[in-house]
Amino acid sequence: MTDLAVGPITRDDLAGDGRAARADAIFKTASMLAGYIVLIVLAAIAVATTIKAWPAISQEGFGYFLNDNWAPSTGNFGSRAIIYGTLVVSAIGIVVAVPLSLGIALFITEIAHRRIRSTITTVMDVLASVPSVVFGLWGFIILRPRLKGFYNGIADAVDGIPVLRSIFGPSLSGQSFMTAGLIVGIMIVPIITSIMREVFQTVPTNEKNGAHALGATRWEMIRGVVFPHSTGGIVGAVMLGLGRAMGETIAVALVIGASPQITANLFGQGEAMPSVIARNLNESAGTYRAALIGLGVLLFVLTILINVAARVLVRRVNVRTRGAH
Repeated sequence: MTDLAVGPITRDDLAGDGRAARADAIFKTASMLAGYIVLIVLAAIAVATTIKAWPAISQEGFGYFLNDNWAPSTGNFGSRAIIYGTLVVSAIGIVVAVPLSLGIALFITEIAHRRIRSTITTVMDVLASVPSVVFGLWGFIILRPRLKGFYNGIADAVDGIPVLRSIFGPSLSGQSFMTAGLIVGIMIVPIITSIMREVFQTVPTNEKNGAHALGATRWEMIRGVVFPHSTGGIVGAVMLGLGRAMGETIAVALVIGASPQITANLFGQGEAMPSVIARNLNESAGTYRAALIGLGVLLFVLTILINVAARVLVRRVNVRTRGAH
């Protein structure tokens, strides 16, 4: 046998002729630039819209955020009622969407046969691609007339109960916070379901099999293994759906009623920030246009806050459930 002299492996040997190292450096630089560009674009959007909205904000002062009198004809631009409508519609949408999304995602990952699983996944993908105006037209033409009688029936049934009478009051036309929330909830089901499904699929099979081997039923396995492992992802999916719900525009504009007001009646008409902007921006000018752009700034800030809150919640939930850092 011939002895081969093997010297120590150097960094140059690992890097070859240096092309791999240069490629890594280029990739790292390009990735950093992409991240910085996103931040720069977000900052530019925030600065530009704030400058455009400043005439209305400076005219109203804190009243722009605290007053609920939105009357462009008299030069009053209090946005509190519109902010309230946005939050109410988004909350209803989340209440509607989360149980449906959770059930669908669990059915796909834990119960359904492979063929059924593929069919449901395809349907969810198709629903996610349907334009929002289609949902809005369906809600306005089909749901609204039927829901009006349903709402008024509930209002009559709870008329003698003080608190419920205020929450479920009469409906004038079927256009209401509730109708808008139902439409938004249906619209965000696909995105929440998709994220939850991906999260549930990351649960280790060995842990689920171990739970079954110890005598756990399917529900006990889901409650004891799937949920603890997926809690952070579930929270993130819900918060992402909330951010999407707050930004829905045309569908909400068609079914909410275009009547800014703060009321406990979920069956009453209201207004939301995206729908106000979409309905009136082209016909506005001066301070009115600035006030509408200001609503866009508020929506932008709320969306960022929701995303930041989602990251914080996911991190805390992961620490508590799995000891992640």
